[in-house]
Amino acid sequence: MTSDDKARTGPGPAGFGPAVAHHAWRLSGRIVAGVGQLLLWILTGIGTLLRPLAVRLVTRLNGGAGRRPAPGAPGMPGGPGSPGADGTTAPLPRWINTWREVVGSWYFAPVTGLALTVAALAELAPRADSPLSLAGGFAVASTLPLGWRRENLRPVAAIVLGAVAASLLTGQILLVTTGFAALYTLYALGRQLPRQSTGVLAFGSVVTIAVVYLATSTLDDVPFPAVLIAVLAAIGLGDARRVVESASQTEAEAAERTNETLTRLTAVQREQAVMRERARIARELHDVVAHSVSMIAVQAETAPYTMENLSPEARAGYTEIAKTARDALVEMRRLLSVLRADATPEPEAANSPQPRLDRLPDLIEQHRGAGGHVDLAVHGDPRGLSTTVELSAYRIVQEALTNARRHAPGAGVRVDLMFLPDRLAVRVHDDGRGASSQTRVLNRDDPGSRTAVLDDPAGPTAVDAGRTRLETPESGSGQPGHSGQSGLHGPGGGHGLVGMRERATMLGGRFSAGPAAQGGFLVEAELPLTREGNSTRGHGSEAPPGGGA
Repeated sequence: MTSDDKARTGPGPAGFGPAVAHHAWRLSGRIVAGVGQLLLWILTGIGTLLRPLAVRLVTRLNGGAGRRPAPGAPGMPGGPGSPGADGTTAPLPRWINTWREVVGSWYFAPVTGLALTVAALAELAPRADSPLSLAGGFAVASTLPLGWRRENLRPVAAIVLGAVAASLLTGQILLVTTGFAALYTLYALGRQLPRQSTGVLAFGSVVTIAVVYLATSTLDDVPFPAVLIAVLAAIGLGDARRVVESASQTEAEAAERTNETLTRLTAVQREQAVMRERARIARELHDVVAHSVSMIAVQAETAPYTMENLSPEARAGYTEIAKTARDALVEMRRLLSVLRADATPEPEAANSPQPRLDRLPDLIEQHRGAGGHVDLAVHGDPRGLSTTVELSAYRIVQEALTNARRHAPGAGVRVDLMFLPDRLAVRVHDDGRGASSQTRVLNRDDPGSRTAVLDDPAGPTAVDAGRTRLETPESGSGQPGHSGQSGLHGPGGGHGLVGMRERATMLGGRFSAGPAAQGGFLVEAELPLTREGNSTRGHGSEAPPGGGA
C-alpha cells in the first residue's frame, strides 16, 4: 500500500485512539471558547439594553442631578473620587474605591476562603452532619484551600476539584458552597492557564461529570446539560477574561512603544527644524555680510589705482586689506557649508536682496490683503540700523503675522517697533478674537514654546495647562512630530517660534512668546544694536510675556 492509499484510508488501528483524543481535545477547546464568547455577547446585549437605566442610576449614585457633560469623568463633579457639592464623596465612587482596596489587599483571599468554609459547615448543620464526618471533611477540603489561591493556584485547584469529585463519587450531597467553590476554581484556572491547557481542563471536567452521572446518583436531581453548561461556562469565562487582559496588556505595550518612537521622532524632527532654520539664517547673513566684505575687498584693490601719491606702505596696506577680505569671504563660505551640511537646502534665490524695515509697510499691506487687521506703531527716533538687526526684526514680525493668520484668523493685530538707545524692541500682539472656532496655543513640540522663559533658569518654568497643543485643520492634525510646525511656518520658509528665538538669541537678544495677560497672544523680542551693549545680560535670556520694552 502506498502512502497515498494510507492517507485516503486514514490512520491505522494503532493511531486511531490518539487521533480521536487529539480531535476531542481540540473540539473541547473550541466549545469552551464558543460558550464563553456566546455568554459575552449575551451580556453585551443586555448591557446595551440596560445602558439608559444604568446611566441614570450611575448619575444618581454619583450624587449628580440631570445630565452632565461627562458623567463619571475624572475631575468633573460626580466623577470617581470627586467630592460632591457638600464636600462629601458620592456613594458609588466611595463604594468602588473601598471595594478595590479590599480586593487588592493580601487578606482578601484568606478571609473569603475562611468565610466560604464557615458557610459550607453551616450548610451541613441542618443535615446533622458533624464537621468531623466524611461530608464535613470534604466540605472543608473543597473550600478552605481557596484562602491560598493567589499564591498557589494550581495546587489549591487540585485539592479543591479533587475533594469535590471525591465527595460526588462517594455519594455525598452536593452543597451550594462546594459547587460554587468548584466553579470559581475552574474560572480561576481558565483565566490563568494557556488555551491548550484550558481545553484539557474542559475535557477532563466533562469526563468527570459523565463518570459521576454514570456511577452514582448524587446529581440525579440536577439535569446533566445544566451541569455541563455551568462547568464549560466557568472555564470559558475565565479563558475569555484571560484573552481580554492579554489583549489589553499587548495594546498597552504597543502604545508605550509607539509613544517612545514618536518621542524620539519628534526630537529628531525638532532638531532638524532648528538646523534648517539656522542654515536659512546663515544663508541670509551670508548674502548681507558677503556683500559688505566684497565691497571692502573691491575698494581696497582699486584704491591704489584711483588714489594718487600713495606711499608704498599705504599700497601694501590696501593690498593686505584686500587679501584679508578675500580670505574672510572664503572662511565665511566654509562656515556656511558646515551649517548647511545637515540641512536640506531650500529652493530660494541665493543672491536675492534681504528685506529690511523699510519693507515693513509692504508686509503690513500683505497681511491686510489676506483679510487680517493690523496696526503699525513706531516709537522713538527711527534710524538706520545694521542689516542683521533689521532683517531679524522683519522676519520676527513676518512670522508673528503668519502665526496670527493661521491660528487666529480675523483677529486684530498690533505691531510696535520701539527704537531705544541701545536696542530695538519688537512687540506683536493679537487679541485672539478671531479664534472662536479654532483653538490656538503653543506647540509643545517646539522647544521655544514650552516655557514662558526659554533660557532663563531663574524664571518660570511652565505656562498654564491650557497651552497644550490642539490640532487645527491647517496644522496637519494627527501627524506626529508636526503638530504645529506647519502651522507656524511663514512664507519665508521659517519655523515659527523656533526661527524667532534663533534670530533673537543669535544677536544676543531676548525673546518671549505666550498668552497675553489682557487676552490673545503676545510675541516680544529685544534686539541689541551692538553685541557689546548686551554683554551685561545673559546670552539668549528670555523675558516673560507681557513685559513690554
